[in-house]
Amino acid sequence: MVINDLYFLEYFVNPHQRLYWIYILSTLLIATVYLIIYPKEKKINVSSKLWLHPSATLDYRYFVISYFIKIWLVMPILIGAGEIALWTHTVLNDYFGFFVSPKLSYTEIMILFTLSLFIASDFTRYWLHRFMHTIPLLWRFHAVHHSAKVLTPITFYRVHPIENILFGLRFSLTIGVVTGLFIFFFGGFLSFVDVLGVNIIVFIYNIIGSNLRHSHIKLKYFRWIEKIFLSPFQHQIHHSTKFYNFNFGGTLAIWDLLFGTLKYSTEIKHMKLGLGKNYQHKSVLDLLLTRIKSD
Repeated sequence: MVINDLYFLEYFVNPHQRLYWIYILSTLLIATVYLIIYPKEKKINVSSKLWLHPSATLDYRYFVISYFIKIWLVMPILIGAGEIALWTHTVLNDYFGFFVSPKLSYTEIMILFTLSLFIASDFTRYWLHRFMHTIPLLWRFHAVHHSAKVLTPITFYRVHPIENILFGLRFSLTIGVVTGLFIFFFGGFLSFVDVLGVNIIVFIYNIIGSNLRHSHIKLKYFRWIEKIFLSPFQHQIHHSTKFYNFNFGGTLAIWDLLFGTLKYSTEIKHMKLGLGKNYQHKSVLDLLLTRIKSD
């Protein structure tokens, strides 16, 4: 059996996964330093009341089952970014013909390609995430993620299969279109700046605590930084009962700032997580069928 086919290894050995072992180690290091500085926060973060909370244990069970749903149901129906890139390039060639590319060095093109992939992906992620909140039908699926009453890194994977399909299509379309544009303008010899095959910006973001977004480590940034990059605590605010229609961004906070959905860490002192008693999923079947009480 190929190593990537082993469920319990895939998430820990693949650098494209949030639970990649290097990201986990860096998360533990940052969390340890945080708890040394703020020892009062140990009470919740090292407590069995958090890690064995019914919401957390449901996340663990769903994490296992959702892997097979992704392999058998979601991935087979997704279109690849390569196919989109080829289509984009073909359409541009048909309409505009041969294009003489600007005289940029290979390094300049690589840096521009890296930034373009990251910014375009983050922008489309913001809008799809926002639509998942504002369109009632989509919210019914996305509410599965927000129904978590406690946050652990595994909560990241509490996502309904329909949402996984939508975000998978978003990713393929975004990366495919950007890649097709770059092939048209600069030719087919493209590469982006990466670490272990991961866009270097995404890799750095994962190293400096992306897993803390789904945690009770209230890591905050300076206000001026939170206008550019969302802190882990800002995403925790997004998971609160009252402020879940703020901080839609993935990595960048600039979209929330531009479109009026940004909440700073300093604005929120007390909050409750989850969506209240109407969204109490008690089983994996509840999550999959999005069973909720009527509002």
